Amino acid sequence: MKKILIFYGSYGGGHLSAAKSIRSYLEENYSDIKIEMVDCIEYINKYVNKVTTSAYKELAKKAPWAWKRVYNDSKDGALAKISTTSNKVMAHKLNMYIQEFAPDLIISTHPFSTQMCGFLKKKEKITCEIATILTDYQMHEQWLEFSEYQDYFFVSNDKMKQDMCKKGVSENKIFVTGIPVSNRFLKKYNREEVCKLFDLTPNNEVVLFFAGGEFGLGRNTTVIMLKALIRLFSKLQVVAISGRNPKINAKFKQLVESTESSDRIKIVEFTDKVPELMSIAKFVITKPGGLTITESLTSHLPILIINPIPGQEEENATFIEENGAGIWIKSHDNIARHLKSLYRNPDLLINMKKSAETLAKPNSTENICKTLLK
Repeated sequence: MKKILIFYGSYGGGHLSAAKSIRSYLEENYSDIKIEMVDCIEYINKYVNKVTTSAYKELAKKAPWAWKRVYNDSKDGALAKISTTSNKVMAHKLNMYIQEFAPDLIISTHPFSTQMCGFLKKKEKITCEIATILTDYQMHEQWLEFSEYQDYFFVSNDKMKQDMCKKGVSENKIFVTGIPVSNRFLKKYNREEVCKLFDLTPNNEVVLFFAGGEFGLGRNTTVIMLKALIRLFSKLQVVAISGRNPKINAKFKQLVESTESSDRIKIVEFTDKVPELMSIAKFVITKPGGLTITESLTSHLPILIINPIPGQEEENATFIEENGAGIWIKSHDNIARHLKSLYRNPDLLINMKKSAETLAKPNSTENICKTLLK
């Protein structure tokens, strides 16, 4: 029996989602395995996990400029050294779990666990293979600490591989598979059935709008975007997902009520039907988290990017825009003008859709698992 330990972190949903997708595929397709999945920071210290996760959320939401400084400084210099040093200290606690489980393979979807496991391997505390899955579209140096002790790196695109090679990572360790995504995004859905679930008209176009969830970034931009969609396109249907953000949810509902547009604007607090909604959408409006970007590309959807968190999400936005799969609408841009251009120039959306299809790696989860359990 092959024993597999999957480490993730609580900062953002992408790390956990990637871990879940890998675990699900392994359990469904391999029989002679035992898997455990662990939040690496939560295991080491619940208080540290709570404080650092809250600090990340507060900085990203209330002082994004400060988070950008932290993000950039953690690539190199004093802050990077502090991060690496703290991970070395925490690694000894994590090693207790590793020794008890005795895995044949460790899969990491967070740079902290990657660093800790690399340090333990350097100190000859562990000997098992270590695989790291990077969950964004640009490389950050924190993923590469102790890279010589890693056995596999799985990345989303060729440029990341090139950048990692320039940093000294061995080319034969790097696999351009894409970010793991749930196999639900590979299924075919009946448009009429999905529309019925959300009280939509099958013959009219649908836009999927992720409003920023708990971060609530750029609330004014978010509300202006929905106002523009309602005002400019009388037949366009919008499914707006507010997430864990009661203020945005209330603003949206007030706007729908005041414009009497409840027949075509559907406000949803939470849904587990994102694959189904993406299957019927014409395009998606979202902040560019690695998870949502991957799901949108897998669904071949053009992406209108708003309100990225400075740092990794801005880098994701740049990647999508430079590769023609979306448009980054910045805070000073005219939202109405951007939306009008999409419909005045049909080729623009068509080309963005083609680019999304080109960038998509729908079999990422399968390819990662097959590489690891070859």
